[in-house]
Amino acid sequence: MELKSLKNLILSCNSFNGSFPTPDLITLGRLELLDLSRNYFNGSIPQNLGKLSYLKALYLAGNLFKGSLPVPGLCELRRLQVLDISHNRLEGTLPSCLSNLTSLKVLDVHDNLLSGSITPHLIPSQKFLQFIDISKNVFEGSFSFSSMFNHSKLEVIVLGGTTNKLQIDNDNQAGNGIPLFQLKVLQLSNCSMKNAPLFLLNQHRLIWVDISHNKLSGAIPSWLLQNNTDLKFLNLRNNSFTGKLDPFPQHPLSSMVHMDASYNHIDGHLPKDLGIVLPNLQYLNLSYNFFKGELPSSVGAMRKLLLLDLSFNNLSGKLPNELVKNCTDLGVLKLNNNNFRGDFFSTHFNLSDLRALELGNNEFTGGLMTKEEFYAEMRIFDVSNNKMTGKIPNGIDAKVLLLQSNSFEGQIPCEGFFNAQVVDISHNFLSGQAPSCLISKAFSYVKLLNLRDNRLSGNIPAEISFFPSLRILLLGNNRFNGLIPRQLCQLRDISIMDLSNNFFSGSIPSCLSNVSFGNYFSYSWGNLTFSYWNIRHEDGYSDLYPLVRLYDFTSFWDNVKLEDHLLSFKGNILSYMSGLDLSCNNLTGAIPQSLGKLFSIRALNLSHNHLTGHIPVSLSNLSQIESLDFSYNNLSGRIPSELVDLNFLAVFS
Repeated sequence: MELKSLKNLILSCNSFNGSFPTPDLITLGRLELLDLSRNYFNGSIPQNLGKLSYLKALYLAGNLFKGSLPVPGLCELRRLQVLDISHNRLEGTLPSCLSNLTSLKVLDVHDNLLSGSITPHLIPSQKFLQFIDISKNVFEGSFSFSSMFNHSKLEVIVLGGTTNKLQIDNDNQAGNGIPLFQLKVLQLSNCSMKNAPLFLLNQHRLIWVDISHNKLSGAIPSWLLQNNTDLKFLNLRNNSFTGKLDPFPQHPLSSMVHMDASYNHIDGHLPKDLGIVLPNLQYLNLSYNFFKGELPSSVGAMRKLLLLDLSFNNLSGKLPNELVKNCTDLGVLKLNNNNFRGDFFSTHFNLSDLRALELGNNEFTGGLMTKEEFYAEMRIFDVSNNKMTGKIPNGIDAKVLLLQSNSFEGQIPCEGFFNAQVVDISHNFLSGQAPSCLISKAFSYVKLLNLRDNRLSGNIPAEISFFPSLRILLLGNNRFNGLIPRQLCQLRDISIMDLSNNFFSGSIPSCLSNVSFGNYFSYSWGNLTFSYWNIRHEDGYSDLYPLVRLYDFTSFWDNVKLEDHLLSFKGNILSYMSGLDLSCNNLTGAIPQSLGKLFSIRALNLSHNHLTGHIPVSLSNLSQIESLDFSYNNLSGRIPSELVDLNFLAVFS
C-alpha cells in the first residue's frame, strides 16, 4: 500500500519493540507528525531521520533508545516544532546545531543520561520556543536565565532533578534586564539555589512554581502569591525559609489548589484568614516547621481540601469545629507530633471520606469512632501516644493501625482488622484473652502485630498459625500462660518473636528451628513499604495541555514506610531486627539442640527462666548472632569453646 501522502502517524502506548523502523518510515516523505512514544523501541536514533524533511512533531518519549543524538540527521529537520525524546537512555551532549531549529516550540529531553554544559547557543532561536525541559540528566556547569530573556513566547521552564549538577546563575545583579517572557510553569527543584531568581519579581502569569529541594533562605516569597493571581501550584518544600507567613495576601487566591512549604524553618502563628485567602485549596502541607498557637477557624472555609498536613510543628489547643465539620472531602489528615488536645471525634465530626488519619503524639482525649463504616476505606489510622480512653470498637480496620500508648481498656474486639498489615495496640490496659474468633477470621495480611505491655492473659490461641504473612510478633509484658504453642513454628517467615515477661511454662519447642528469624525476610523493610495516597488530578490544568502533554500532575502523593513506625521499638531483639526473646517466663528443660539451625538469627534471649542442662555446642552454628543471653537459669557444665568462633557476637551473658 502506498502511503507517501501520509501526514500523521501515531503508534504511541503500544508494545512495539526492536530498533527504530527506519526503512518503513523514511519513505513517508510528507510525514508531519510521528509519535512512537511509550513503546519498547531500543537501539539508537538513526542518522537518516533528516530525510523526513516535512516533520513538525517528533515524539519518541518513553522508550529504550540509547546512544548519542544523531547529528546532523536531527538538525536537518528545519520544520520541527516539537521534539520530545524524554524518558530514554540517551547520552552524550546536546548538539550545538539544535540552535538551527528555529521553528522549535517544545524541547523535552528530560530523564535521560545527557551530559555537558548548557550554553546559550544550544537553546533554539527565540522566535517560537514555548517549552523547555532538560531536567533529570547529568548536565553540569552554570545555567543563566538571562540567556533566554529574549524568548518572548517562552511559557514553561523545567530544570534540575536529583541527577543534574547544574548551578543556576540567579542573575540577581542589576543591569541584566527584564525578560520578554511571562512564564506559566517554572520548575527548579534540586538546583542547589541559595537565592530565588530576581526575574521572578517580573512574572505575573505563573500557574505552577516548584523551587523545592534547594538552599533558599530568608523570608518565604509570599510576593509570588501576591504577584500571580492565577497561581495554582506552589512548592517550597525542603528549603531553609525562616520567619512568618507574613505578609500574607489580603485578597482571595481562588486559583490556588496546591501549596507545600514543608521542611523549612517557618514559625509564628498561622494566618487567621488562611482559609479565606485560599478557599479552593486541595493540598496544604506545612509539616516540619515551627508553627505555634491554635489552628485558625478559617481553615473550615477550605471545603475542597483533600490533604492537610500540619505534622511536626508546635501547634496547640483544640481543633476548630469548622475543620471536622466542613472539610468533608478530606482524604488525608496529618496532625501528628503537635500539642493538640480535646476530643477529636466530637459530635461535630463529619469527615467520612478519610483514608489516612494521623493524630499520633498529641494530647487528644475521648474515645474512638464507633461507626464501622468510618473505617471501611481507611489505609492509615494512627492515634498513638495520646490520652484516649474507652474500648476499641468492633469493625476497626486499616492497613496501618496504630493505637499504642493510650489508655484503651477492655478486650480486643472480635470483629475487624481484616485488611491490617501493621497492628500496634501496645502500652494500653487491654485485658482478657486474645480472642480466637478474631484470629481465625482476620489478620490474613498482617505483617506486624504488637500487643506488648497490656494485661492480656490465657493461652496463645492455636489459630495463630493462620497468620501467613506475619513477620513480627510482639506479645511481651502481658499475662499469657500455658505452654508455648507448637503452632508458632508454622509461622516460618517470622523475623522477630517476643514472648518475654509472661507466665509461659514447659519446654522450649524444638520446632522453633523451622522459623526463619530473618533468613527469608532478609531485613528488607522495603517489602513492607506501600503508598497510601495517590490522586491523579488534572482538573484545572487543562489550560496547559497539550503544551505540557506529558505532565500527569500526580502531586497528591505520600508514602508511609514501616521503618518510620519501627523507630519507637527500642531495645532487646528489636534493635537487631531478627531475634527470639523468651526471657522472664517459667520455662523448664534443656535448650533444644535444634536452635543451632537458626543460622540467620541475630539475637537470642532465654534469660530469667528455669532452664537446665548444658549450653548446646550446636549454637556455635549461629553465624549471624550478635546477642546471646542465657543468664539467670539453672544451666550447668562448661561453656562451649566453639562459641568463640562466632564473629559477630557482641553480647554474651
